[in-house]
Amino acid sequence: MSVNFRRPLISGNWKMNHNHFDAIQFVQKLAYLVTKEDFEVVDVSLNVPFTDIRSVQTLIDADEMRIHLGAQNCHWEEKGAFTGETSVSMIKACGAEYVIVGHSERRQYFGETDELVNKKISAIISSDLDPIFCIGETLNQRESGETASVLKKQICDGLNNIESLSSIIIAYEPVWAIGTGLTADAEQIEKAHSHIVNVVSELYKKINVRVLYGGSVNSNNADQLIKIPKVDGFLIGGASLDVESFSSIIQIVEDNEEKK
Repeated sequence: MSVNFRRPLISGNWKMNHNHFDAIQFVQKLAYLVTKEDFEVVDVSLNVPFTDIRSVQTLIDADEMRIHLGAQNCHWEEKGAFTGETSVSMIKACGAEYVIVGHSERRQYFGETDELVNKKISAIISSDLDPIFCIGETLNQRESGETASVLKKQICDGLNNIESLSSIIIAYEPVWAIGTGLTADAEQIEKAHSHIVNVVSELYKKINVRVLYGGSVNSNNADQLIKIPKVDGFLIGGASLDVESFSSIIQIVEDNEEKK
């Protein structure tokens, strides 16, 4: 999938929410709330539980909605005796285009390391899908002045031996702001995003990359956040579960783009 660096991406992460029936109702309602014109300047993706992927894709195809579908995790092997796991090729066969990797909840609750994230990114790219590569610091790391070094290590280790960034999206999610109601301020976000862009540029020279912000993004703060330099969209958790809230954020970003 080709990436347009000039277009913001609004990406919803449903996490372990919305069953098959909830997902169908959500997408049907989103089709009424968001017009085709909204997608002229904004990319939108829904990263749903594995059990919802096929149902959501069927609706997207039937209504010809310009919404991209994504998964929230994958295994790095093509197939094998890995009970409970799902390969990238299986995800792709269901019509998904994105895969979230490296989310802090995967790191915290399932012990995923930068090295494991690297294996997953390699597998995703090999299958011609787009990784949404999550990075971010904890509150202790920020208060200790380690944010820059933590982000650099996550980027360098996660992208080790990855030759091309043409399909990679980076999502900066300060761990202390995920699901807490706390949001990094504009200066903190701009500084982090600038650092990410600089690190990536050092590794890949003139390659550009979209950098999303995630961390308690909602319809009340989206207008302020999207105006911050080097913020190319959002990875949205809780606010993506409510269709009115999610559609409102899409329209806020679309309005900002049209004013440029």
